[in-house]
Amino acid sequence: MRFDFTDLRLFLAVAEAGSITHGAAEAGLSLPAASERLREMEASSRLRLLDRGRRGATLTEAGEALLHHARLVLSQMARMHGEMGQLAKAVRGTVRVFANTAAVAEFLPLRLAPWLATHPHADIVVKERQSADVARGIALGFAEIGVLSDLVDTTGLTLRPFVTDRLVVVAARDHSLAAMRQVWLADLRGQPFIGLTEGALQDHLNAQAARIGLRTRPRIQLRGFDDICRMASAGVGVGIVPEAAARRCRKSMPISVKRLSDDWAVRRLSLCTRSDTKLTPLAQSLIRHLESEGKGPPGRAHTDTSARDDR
Repeated sequence: MRFDFTDLRLFLAVAEAGSITHGAAEAGLSLPAASERLREMEASSRLRLLDRGRRGATLTEAGEALLHHARLVLSQMARMHGEMGQLAKAVRGTVRVFANTAAVAEFLPLRLAPWLATHPHADIVVKERQSADVARGIALGFAEIGVLSDLVDTTGLTLRPFVTDRLVVVAARDHSLAAMRQVWLADLRGQPFIGLTEGALQDHLNAQAARIGLRTRPRIQLRGFDDICRMASAGVGVGIVPEAAARRCRKSMPISVKRLSDDWAVRRLSLCTRSDTKLTPLAQSLIRHLESEGKGPPGRAHTDTSARDDR
């Protein structure tokens, strides 16, 4: 017997209506098509399933047996669709993000939190990389979304503006740097330095220092920007952190904040994706959210570059 689900739905509709005409309409079939299906069902089973008469159609004993099984099969199918639908809604999805240190530490947490709160079945894997490695990782498909500075080669990537990140020097308020009108990286020569234990930003700073023949002397290396600012406020040395972190710490710590005048110290961060690859719906949703968050609160995404340094 080769009954398909359309056959079973038609047979159930005819049995419940007591009429082939009404059953066909209920099943969304024309009367000739419904009649042909019923004849093929009887031919396939080699059983008469319906007694046809002027007053409609009634079930034979074989028809009663088929009706019982048709209800079970269709009920089970409905249950299966329902459960699979629920599972489909609950399937976890993961979006992979590569980002530089400033984005990971200062800009992404506040922006990712509301999206994750409204997507309970989504996970985000964030990995810290130097901007050049972010570009390479996105191009190779290791992550769907990247956050990088505009100072690296982004051939083959689609860029969307995100935030402006400026690097600043933090020191104690009575430090000699506080009286300087401009501070360049070269001005930190010989200063006891407070650095990061590891990370893309520290690698970037080390590379910039090497370009001008400057060897920074890390007196201590810490894991976070707040810790660097806290050490600087105590007179331990000087550190370089994103301006957003320095502004936040300045509210509770006695630090001087001086912008670095080097061109590379102002970095426009962009969201990036591969130009030749369509994002998953989940990644599309996340990048739209990050784009909208980059245009306003909560993060004051586009840092005010007109703000004054501490004197």
